[in-house]
Amino acid sequence: MSKTTFPKISVIIPTYNCSNYLSTAVESVLSQNYLNTEIIVIDDGSTDDTRDRLQPYRDRLRYLYQPHSGVSVARNRGIQEARGELIAFLDADDYFLPNKLTAQVALFAAQPQLGIVHSGWRRVDRFGNPLMEVTPWEKVPELNLESWLRWKPVLPSAMMFRRDWLIRAGGFDRRFPPAEDTDLVLRLALMGCEATWLRQVTVCYRQHPGSAMYKGLPQANSLAAVMDNFFSLPQVPMSIRLIEKRVRYNTLVWIGWYLYWTGHPQEMVQFLQKSWNYSPYLPVETVVHWVESFAEFSQDVGEVFDGDRLTQLPEWEGLIRWATGGSRFLL
Repeated sequence: MSKTTFPKISVIIPTYNCSNYLSTAVESVLSQNYLNTEIIVIDDGSTDDTRDRLQPYRDRLRYLYQPHSGVSVARNRGIQEARGELIAFLDADDYFLPNKLTAQVALFAAQPQLGIVHSGWRRVDRFGNPLMEVTPWEKVPELNLESWLRWKPVLPSAMMFRRDWLIRAGGFDRRFPPAEDTDLVLRLALMGCEATWLRQVTVCYRQHPGSAMYKGLPQANSLAAVMDNFFSLPQVPMSIRLIEKRVRYNTLVWIGWYLYWTGHPQEMVQFLQKSWNYSPYLPVETVVHWVESFAEFSQDVGEVFDGDRLTQLPEWEGLIRWATGGSRFLL
């Protein structure tokens, strides 16, 4: 097998107290039909039985333990330890579907200029039962700096990277958990890293109370900080500066919905008030757009939006009084 034809892939699995799901993740890599692969498990200070669960696989993977430092540090250690030209990340509670690695490598082979190959994912519950298929290319057909910034369709377990791009970017920035993946992709795109879609669902993204999707306030604050950091960079091109207000507005509205969805109505109000200063709409139109956006974002995660429930919240009623009282610049 020629390494030129079949480049080595390093699959990096960071894990922290996730032993219940870890075997499924490892098995999903071992069952891939792509043979030139190594598995690196970075145990980020687990206190459960992670080490014991991995014992049956010890001759088929590299196990590295470190004191608990966060997923950014764990992934970065994996990048440094990797021997592969290509890097595939797999969170310990997710698992690959068959043929993921082969299909993504084929795109790298066909388009050598690529630094990222992204794909779709299947949201599943804690037991692996399907919830919905996510095919982001239907809304975001091209992956470039503007589309990454506008839509942020980032899921590391669905992606594959050229290792040299990750090294050049300096890996994940530990200042932004749990949105460090979005920060990395934005920095890569700003550096000129090209990306494309593999229009195929390749990974199961497990939803459970401990998953990143339900991080609530940390996720909201982290994503806002990533936006502030990105737009502070001097190399951001003028074409992107021209859409900054719209990007900030849409991001803050999404954060507002996300906080509503995860049960933080007071903080929802704060972020929607922040979005007001960037709104391209008239006051009444802005409020209507908030509600329409909440419905759209709920649909994106497979849920039916209950507008009555939102508008009956005392926090929402207070927000509307604020919005209609002319206090546009009061936070």
